[in-house]
Amino acid sequence: MTLIQLRYLIAIAETGSLNKAAEQLYVSQPSLTSAVKELEKELGITLLHRSGRGVSLTNDGAEFLLYAKQIYGQYETVLEKYGKGDARKKKFGVSTQHYSFAVKAFVDMAKEFDMSEYEFAIRETKTAEVIRDVSQMKSEIGILYLSELNRKPMEKLLRTANLTFHPLIECRAYVYLWKNHPLAGCSQICFEQLKNYPCLSFEQGDNSAFYLAEEILSTNEYPRTIRANDRATMLNLMVGLNGYTLCSGIICEELNGSEYAAIPFQEDESNRNSTMEIGYVTRENTILSGVGERYVEKLKSCLPAE
Repeated sequence: MTLIQLRYLIAIAETGSLNKAAEQLYVSQPSLTSAVKELEKELGITLLHRSGRGVSLTNDGAEFLLYAKQIYGQYETVLEKYGKGDARKKKFGVSTQHYSFAVKAFVDMAKEFDMSEYEFAIRETKTAEVIRDVSQMKSEIGILYLSELNRKPMEKLLRTANLTFHPLIECRAYVYLWKNHPLAGCSQICFEQLKNYPCLSFEQGDNSAFYLAEEILSTNEYPRTIRANDRATMLNLMVGLNGYTLCSGIICEELNGSEYAAIPFQEDESNRNSTMEIGYVTRENTILSGVGERYVEKLKSCLPAE
């Protein structure tokens, strides 16, 4: 097995075509096909389904591809740190729950690199997709949180996906709302005060479990609820409907503007507060790339000192 064979297989999987992969790699199609067949022979499995419509991964091929990406990704990381590399663009991706500070850190990090030499990607997405993206090496880093309510099932999910959680900060729940909301002048807000306003939350897909929710205290009973798919829509609903959401209280005015406020949530006997432990996840036993290390540094600088 060679690194070239792994690189060939990854390119085929990404393009879904032997012709396109050969063009991308600047090799002939017969050479590409021969390299993959030799790899299949060595492994004793079939990696690709070949048909008149193109190629697709077999079940064995899809499983092996994860290992191939991990091995080749680590090779590229070492090459980036200690070698001269090559002319190909380096890739770096982040998948995150909807945190403005994660986007701010990404912006600050990207400014330090020549973006003509990189393929950068940031994906604000569902919790399950954050885990899937990092597990399948679509993203190098994922951003999410753990709490007393979701910790056990989330840690099980992370173990199953071969991911490691790295804590960054702990914070209590805040009520996030528009600055002209009737409750915006309060020093604290309790659950009883919120009952006449819609609670906003990010959509996690059909039949999603409570522990995938991005909002802390997601198991509480909210009389009025609205789900949204993106942060911009969430902010519009705060203005248009006096909606609110429960969050970490870490607000990035540079990106979200100064039209919103985060006010401490006041607990009561029926609605206890909880602590969010926000952190990042990576694949187990992997070395962060230089860009990944810099992104984590920027994340820490965007978070308040504890």
